[in-house]
Amino acid sequence: MTENIYLYYTNDLHSHFENWPRIVGHWKERRNHHEKMKEDMFLLDVGDHVDRFHPISEAMMGKANIDLLNKAGYNWVTLGNNEGITLTHEDLYTLYDEATFDVICANLSTINAPDPAWLNPYSIQTTSNGTKIAVIGLTAPFYTFYKQMGWEVVSPFDKLDELLEEIEKKADIIVLLSHLGINDDEAIANRYDSVDVIIGGHTHHLFKDGEYINGTLLSAAGKHGMYVGQVAFKWDQFNRKLSHKSASAYSLEMQDEDKETEQLVEYYSKRASHMLHETVAELSQNQDATWFETSEVMKGFVRTLKDWTGADVAMLNAGVLLEGFPQGPVTRGDIHRKCPHPMNPCKVELKGDQLMEVIRQSHAKRFMELKLKGFGFRGEVIGRMVFDGVDVQSRKAQDDQEYVTKVTIDGERIDPTRTYSVATADTFTFGRLLPEIANSPKKEYFMPELLRDLLLETLKQMP
Repeated sequence: MTENIYLYYTNDLHSHFENWPRIVGHWKERRNHHEKMKEDMFLLDVGDHVDRFHPISEAMMGKANIDLLNKAGYNWVTLGNNEGITLTHEDLYTLYDEATFDVICANLSTINAPDPAWLNPYSIQTTSNGTKIAVIGLTAPFYTFYKQMGWEVVSPFDKLDELLEEIEKKADIIVLLSHLGINDDEAIANRYDSVDVIIGGHTHHLFKDGEYINGTLLSAAGKHGMYVGQVAFKWDQFNRKLSHKSASAYSLEMQDEDKETEQLVEYYSKRASHMLHETVAELSQNQDATWFETSEVMKGFVRTLKDWTGADVAMLNAGVLLEGFPQGPVTRGDIHRKCPHPMNPCKVELKGDQLMEVIRQSHAKRFMELKLKGFGFRGEVIGRMVFDGVDVQSRKAQDDQEYVTKVTIDGERIDPTRTYSVATADTFTFGRLLPEIANSPKKEYFMPELLRDLLLETLKQMP
């Protein structure tokens, strides 16, 4: 006899609630179908469901996300970095207190307190026919960030080495919920034969038909709920083994929305608007902001960053402000809407010649016009880099490129051999946007403050 088992999942929703009613509508249709067929169906989420770019997640610090997952009937959920390192320790510690699903993350624990009651390394659920499915959760190990927030994150490979033999004895099927990214997923598939399926996220990759590596099936459904994923098992009950497994990711563009979920999202939207309506600053004049010019509010913002971090030099891209602020009261919602990025201040050390190269790169037209996606940035383009603590002179050439002609600190040219502390957004410590900053051997992150917390301090001091 063959048992059909179905897993459905979301990954990297990033609080794109506009897609959630459609997703829940699809889950309800699938559940009705599988109940008629007398088949088991489970729902899973691979992390980054919460993203503080959205007013609902900002106002309720992710608690509304958990309620939406509860009401949708999820069975297993793991954490992404947006749950893990953009919330304060207390907010994360209590985030899943009301969860009706199993929260699994094997490589995360607290440092100076007992682990929260909801946190488990893995969970086993049994189908109606007695087949045991183990699901392990793993999250991307941002070691420095987690440590500063009071959490310890360890190597996912070390955890799998520790747990897999134990899990193999308890379960028939082993599934990994991996918020590690495609490279680690491929490495795990090559290294561990007993993992039947890896459902992935974090790098927003999409496997429409699944991928096989070393007998392990990999599946992933992109980002923002534009796609959802399905994994189907055929379990041979007589021989106690998987006779078939397959995966797909597909669009829900034509799916009808679930009206009840639509109303719930609208309820949370209105509640968030009310919660974020608190006045936090008052402006006596307009503070305009454009992405490719140096505005007064951006000057103040960068000065605040420099003072906050105690750096020699500070730099922020004007694209972090989506728009300016009109004269009058400023609410929490205004600040969140115009600076929605879950990005932290940071400070790095650069030699003078490296700082010069960063300044030159940031004045390049292609850099300013880059439509950046990810790394915490939730805006449109990088925009002009605005500096404090350093005087930068430049000229426009006939090719419309801007060239740096002179850079001084306190009237003196930058010493190429001297070490300078430079404050900026943590975005530039990732990837290859500004390699000198990304490769700096000394980085200090300021947490749990987000850039918009410094923006608030700036606005309080504006005329």
